[in-house]
Amino acid sequence: METPALSGLARRIVQDELLDAAAAAKASKQASQDRIPFITYLVQHKLANSRDLAMLCAEEFGYPFYDLSAIDTESLPEQTLVSEKLIRQHNVMPLYKRGNRLFIALSDPTNQQALSDIQFNTGLMTDAVIVEDDKLHTAIDKYLDSPTGGLGDMTDQELDDLDVQTVREDGDNDAAQTDADDAPIVRFVNKMLLDAIKLGSSDLHFEPYEKMYRVRFRTDGILHEAAKPPAQLGVRIAARLKVMSSMDLAERRKPQDGRIKMRISKNKAIDFRVNTLPTLWGEKVVLRILDSESAKMGIDALGYEDDQKKMYMDALARPQGMILVTGPTGSGKTVSLYTGLNILNTMERNISTAEDPVEINLEGINQVNVNPKQGLDFAQALRAFLRQDPDVIMVGEIRDLETAEIGIKAAQTGHLVMSTLHTNSAAETLTRLRNMGVPSFNIATSVNLIIAQRLARRLCKSCKAPMDVPRETLLEEGFTTEQLDAGLKIFGPVGCENCKDGYKGRVGIYEVVKVTPAMQRIIMADGNSMEIADVARNEGFKTLRESALFKAEQGVTSLAEVNRVTKD
Repeated sequence: METPALSGLARRIVQDELLDAAAAAKASKQASQDRIPFITYLVQHKLANSRDLAMLCAEEFGYPFYDLSAIDTESLPEQTLVSEKLIRQHNVMPLYKRGNRLFIALSDPTNQQALSDIQFNTGLMTDAVIVEDDKLHTAIDKYLDSPTGGLGDMTDQELDDLDVQTVREDGDNDAAQTDADDAPIVRFVNKMLLDAIKLGSSDLHFEPYEKMYRVRFRTDGILHEAAKPPAQLGVRIAARLKVMSSMDLAERRKPQDGRIKMRISKNKAIDFRVNTLPTLWGEKVVLRILDSESAKMGIDALGYEDDQKKMYMDALARPQGMILVTGPTGSGKTVSLYTGLNILNTMERNISTAEDPVEINLEGINQVNVNPKQGLDFAQALRAFLRQDPDVIMVGEIRDLETAEIGIKAAQTGHLVMSTLHTNSAAETLTRLRNMGVPSFNIATSVNLIIAQRLARRLCKSCKAPMDVPRETLLEEGFTTEQLDAGLKIFGPVGCENCKDGYKGRVGIYEVVKVTPAMQRIIMADGNSMEIADVARNEGFKTLRESALFKAEQGVTSLAEVNRVTKD
């Protein structure tokens, strides 16, 4: 009945049975409201297969189809041919140029304006080529500003000349000195940094031992060995890293902190937080890669289920109260908070953050590095914020009663407060606050939402394969008989050239709990974490384990990963 009211492309999608009419109409309306292409909306929300949509679009509009996984990066036109603004605006990418004809990859064939704009700006005849939407987003990022564009093939001279800057505490930045270091060490260190960025690693470890020296990267949460240079080079490698991050070269007996900014392309720079630690056989240096783009991925990329995302968005929309994010170190708490801050970051709001240290730099947000040595701790920063007419306050971590009390007072007096705690679940977060000494009444009336989270490795889409797991094992893991009877499929890692050990990237596993009246009554009665967890379950909130099993059911991650991050 609703099919005639649909646009041409949506109607064809319904006719080919990729989607029913009601779902297509709803998706079309929502895509229009979100101001994103209909095809992109379908792919992002997993309503239809990206390849099926691309093949259908190619047939419907009479355009050729091209598989971007077979792309030859060497044959791509120069970046100067089509401006980045046009590429980002229309979500298109130049594929190749033949004489005065330019072939443009796009996933939305209805976007004729893109072809007209590019033709006008380049003076070339433009032809459309249909590609898969998800592959196009990745390809555009690589084409425009990804470090993978030839970094692995950099010459020695290019590695020597890489633009590296120190970032000082006082904000005074300068190019790192290189004349004190010999060229091979400069090249080796630069190559390690670039390799880590290419792999999407979060940390680099430079580790000295008695008879060896090794470099390890943490990629997708797992450490693996990247290089084993000769042990005698350890001192020179550490010295090079200390010069790059503006540390005291002569001081080898105390830990030091510093920062490095590396410009890897015209429009992309990566920051590193650097820390040295004196060990038995020399200084161990660890670098944390800080990428501001991670906070701009958008909430849809983090892995929240629809109901969890709605609860988070509703809590962000409230003018006051407290949002707490909890989980172990490296579980993605900072990215979750900053994604929320990015949503709130408008001209009408005054946002201040206190962190130790500031990891992600965002324009429009007043960020403060706490410095206990100078008397500026979280509590001091919070007090200062409250005199600065704030709307939103983010505290890096609630570590003591003083910080907790000031934060809760702010949440009760018309401010939205966001912070983190180190606990294992949402229920434990509430009892942890009480154990700190915060009165139950204040907790019940100020905390709006608690998010407990973990990060699990995503299965590689190119090579994941179904696994034959016994029914009894699946029941023991927590799946229901209804799920098994409905034909539950569990996927496992295989490994291919596109991934590492069958995994590529990470996805968040969340327990999102809204503090309801029933929960407030338990808190006021000084109930323990088990009682609070029981109420949360009765209210229908998914536990971390249930959320993780749902990700395994969807084929996003493996059962082994589920057990690694959520097994008690």
